[in-house]
Amino acid sequence: MSAISHQVHDKFKVFMGKLADDKTIGGLADEVAAFASANKIAAKSIGVEYLESLQRIVITLGYSDEGDHYPIRLHCVPMGKIDLLGSDFTALESAMSAASARQKNIICHELYLTAEGDFLMVFMTLAD
Repeated sequence: MSAISHQVHDKFKVFMGKLADDKTIGGLADEVAAFASANKIAAKSIGVEYLESLQRIVITLGYSDEGDHYPIRLHCVPMGKIDLLGSDFTALESAMSAASARQKNIICHELYLTAEGDFLMVFMTLAD
C-alpha cells in the first residue's frame, strides 16, 4: 500500500470561536490540540473558514482513530494584507514560503482572509 494511504481519513470534528485581537485563531489552536491528545487520534487535515457576518472562525479537523496517534499543534501566522482583486501573488507566495520555513514537521496548512484583506495561514504540525 502506498504512503498516501496513511493520509486517508473519514472522521471530522468542528471547532468555532472568535478571532483573537491580532486576528489569529487564538485559543482555538489549543482546543484542537487538546482534542487530538485526549482522544488519541491521528490528525490528517484542517479546514478553516472565517465567517465575517458572525465574526467567528470555524476550524474542522479531519482525523483517523485507527493506527498510531501523535500530538499536534496549530500555528497561525499573519501574512499581511492582500489585494483580493490582484493577479500577481509573487510577494504573498514568498511570504508563505518564509512562514513555512519557520515551522517544523508541517502536516498540512490552510488559510483565511478577513474582509479587510488580512491574509493568515494556519499550519498543523507535529508537536515539538
